[in-house]
Amino acid sequence: MDEIVSNSTKPGTFKSLGVRAVSGITLILICGLPVYYGGWAMIVLVAFFGTGMIWEWVRMTDAGFSKLAVILPILGLLGVLGFAGIGYWAWAVGVVLGASVLATLERVRRGEVLWAGAGVIYILMPCLAIIWLRGQGAGVSAPGFAKLLFVIFVVIAADSFAYLGGSTLKGPKFAPKISPNKTWSGFASGLIGGGIVGMIVAWFSGMSPLYGLVFSVPVVLASVFGDLLESAIKRHLDVKDAGDLLPGHGGLLDRVDSLMMAVLIAVIALLVWPDFFSTVWSR
Repeated sequence: MDEIVSNSTKPGTFKSLGVRAVSGITLILICGLPVYYGGWAMIVLVAFFGTGMIWEWVRMTDAGFSKLAVILPILGLLGVLGFAGIGYWAWAVGVVLGASVLATLERVRRGEVLWAGAGVIYILMPCLAIIWLRGQGAGVSAPGFAKLLFVIFVVIAADSFAYLGGSTLKGPKFAPKISPNKTWSGFASGLIGGGIVGMIVAWFSGMSPLYGLVFSVPVVLASVFGDLLESAIKRHLDVKDAGDLLPGHGGLLDRVDSLMMAVLIAVIALLVWPDFFSTVWSR
């Protein structure tokens, strides 16, 4: 959640927000049909985004930019998604770990091995989680459709509200050593905005708005952590953006860093409490 803090509210702030909104809407349009239909359409979409994120990660962390450093994680991604597509989830997790080890070994001779192995887990686990969360079946009646839609819209709302709230209200810094532009007003705005949208999505999905509000809290907090984590990584590597594919956002990792962590937390919550959506949320 990258809110810009200035001495006064300027038209450029809202212009920048507009650019971000257009990029976000474009992403929604691209992702709309695969998310709706699920199954292999969703897997192809995740493979596309996962490949882009792997490319950005290697370019950002590997000064030598070895072709093998890109190929190994991509092969791991395809293996993960292949096993996920046929429901072999344990094998998919095993491929993530195996790909992480291979990527680490490939980097040994060039140093900084931590970035290789960590990057594979950082990217592939959320890719696996989003496939698991969406599940099988097409359309709004599919069990996973409402779950994934809830997480996506809450994260987008939290990001947009945090950006706008932090830009207009300003105030004390939230994490000055990691991301100097973030403020407590932006954090609070994102939490409120995510909660409101969570209630709305829950209501239209036939769920209780109250529990939509409750479930939005860990999702927003996870999205904030995901954003801060990538900010810390970029600051350590002394790079501004992971890429330049998306106007107003930077690269794919810059856009989906919040969603990656939010999806992981949502999946963990549902593994711990599998009947949350089917029982507690029914109104």
